[in-house]
Amino acid sequence: MRLLEPGRIGRLLLKNRIVMAPMVTAMAVPVQEERLSQRDIDFYTARARGGVGLITTSAMHPTRKLEKLTTGEPVVSSVRCMSWLSELAEAVHDYGAKVAVQLSPGLGRNAMADECVCASALPNFFRPDIICRELTIEEIKQLVKDFEFSCQVISSAGIDLIEIHAHQGYLLDEFMTALWNKRTDEYGGDLDGRLRLPLELIAAAKRGAGANFPITFRFGLTHYLDGGRTIQEGLEIARRLEAAGVDALHIDAGCYETNNRAQPPTTQPPGCNVHLAKMVKEVVGIPVIVVGRLGYPDLAEKVLEEGKADFIALGRALLADPEWPNKVKEGRLEDIIPCLGCHEGCIERIISRKHVSCAVNPTTGNEKEFTLRAAERKKSVLVIGGGPAGMEAARVSALRGHKVTLWEKGYELGGNLIPSAVPGFKHDYRRLINYLTTQIRKLEVTTKLGLEATSELIQAMKPDVVFIATGATPIVLDIPGIEKEKVTSSVDVLLGKKEAGESVVIIGGGLVGCETALYLAQQGKKVTIIEILDKVMSDMLWINAMDLRELLDGVNVKVETSCNVEEITDKGLVMTDQQGNKRALEADTIIIAIGLEPNRELVEPLQGKVPELHVIGDCVESRRVINAIWEGFRTARLI
Repeated sequence: MRLLEPGRIGRLLLKNRIVMAPMVTAMAVPVQEERLSQRDIDFYTARARGGVGLITTSAMHPTRKLEKLTTGEPVVSSVRCMSWLSELAEAVHDYGAKVAVQLSPGLGRNAMADECVCASALPNFFRPDIICRELTIEEIKQLVKDFEFSCQVISSAGIDLIEIHAHQGYLLDEFMTALWNKRTDEYGGDLDGRLRLPLELIAAAKRGAGANFPITFRFGLTHYLDGGRTIQEGLEIARRLEAAGVDALHIDAGCYETNNRAQPPTTQPPGCNVHLAKMVKEVVGIPVIVVGRLGYPDLAEKVLEEGKADFIALGRALLADPEWPNKVKEGRLEDIIPCLGCHEGCIERIISRKHVSCAVNPTTGNEKEFTLRAAERKKSVLVIGGGPAGMEAARVSALRGHKVTLWEKGYELGGNLIPSAVPGFKHDYRRLINYLTTQIRKLEVTTKLGLEATSELIQAMKPDVVFIATGATPIVLDIPGIEKEKVTSSVDVLLGKKEAGESVVIIGGGLVGCETALYLAQQGKKVTIIEILDKVMSDMLWINAMDLRELLDGVNVKVETSCNVEEITDKGLVMTDQQGNKRALEADTIIIAIGLEPNRELVEPLQGKVPELHVIGDCVESRRVINAIWEGFRTARLI
């Protein structure tokens, strides 16, 4: 298998072609110089133990003099850093993996700070009212010196490779891009000027770490942004970087303005950057690393076999399952925990000032705290509900040695994941259903389908522990005409219980409503979304919403915001806009997608009637996959 064959980057021989992509962890220790914490080292070690060939750390910085850095961004600016860097290197090397430090000159206009520096005086991305200060020539020269010193420390600590971070519109990317670099000195102007700093940093890295020390360079071949880098310019940059002596190129795409390309969500296709890597392969002779939704073993293997890249970089796939490489090697593909591309446990947690984790793998970032141990006393566990919360509770309980029975009133496990997984762009959710179902079967959980639980049946079982995970059902609007035949729910449409007509109006512009709209519009339906708030997708991370909105625009879905539906008519519906004006809208089908309400019928009757009762998932409150999985896991690990 090509994926498992050794590969070389410069003088460095890797045991396979699997690279862990750099990701912010937000786990660094806030001391005088930000350093990796033990939690960080445990996190990276788990991926090394899982079989990765090369671990790439989150971005580290050569200095803290220019920017006010936030906690979670280590700084290598002292020989004292050799201590924790060497701890990382030794831990990773124990498992035959190599380790790279991603070194970033700075955040530039993307810094979430009151003061920031930039290639030119530009508005801060997050706070446009703040104008970033342009770096002076003297500061640039000092930055190059600091970079050289950092590289010297990194190499001396036993780290195997340095990756220069020039992606996503951060400081070095700003210098390289005419859209953001408006300088008139030797560091601006034409491509020669804009590449001066990156080439100086490459030379500094070679001086600091050693002429033959492996150096890679990560950049976006294109920004997918008007005025940003074109593919043609990206290919020329690739040629010049090779001539400057880098040992491999790590190809990505996008920037903060197009972050759905830089951090592709569920709705981006698998292998979304492979075509870019292939273009680079055609113009350079050094290895090319490709990243971007490649956590599918068959696809990753095909990319290598077809010569479109030399190494496969996995980011979130290794958050979901650090054992991904080992499971591929052992042929246990059905046991791989699938990344959903949902950003719920990684990006959203980072934005919320929490450390990185994963919606489908709570042990990520909690490698020691959440290690599952055999239960001291084996119990009989009854799980009511076969959705994600119930299946996860059953899985973890069984792993710990409990005797587990799962009841599901439907005839298929998956709960509300089942309708969620129907659209083609949500195929990863079907993979999650398959994974959980497979684990339930392998762990010999006694599963009974088509059985609707009652308080009497549950008490007759006399279980030691009961998990109520009965999920939630669609909310029904209380408006005139709601009983009409043309009215249905998004769940019934997705499950095929009700067929949508050619013209469709969806009431509710949240995640479910917008995804249902895209699903139907891709079938050629004429779709309009009506939302009472002043914007749609307010319940989504902005990166995910950005991509979904592009897709909706691409299939001509019409969106009406700040509108309230007054009644359903034989022809369609009547709505009122923000100014109080009434309008009629014709439609063959009206779909309600305003949320779900918890199914809690069993909770009160069982209070005090069973020894141990836990209520988890959507029957607590209708939320997202991360809440269901985490509640199932975190509760079951303690019983």
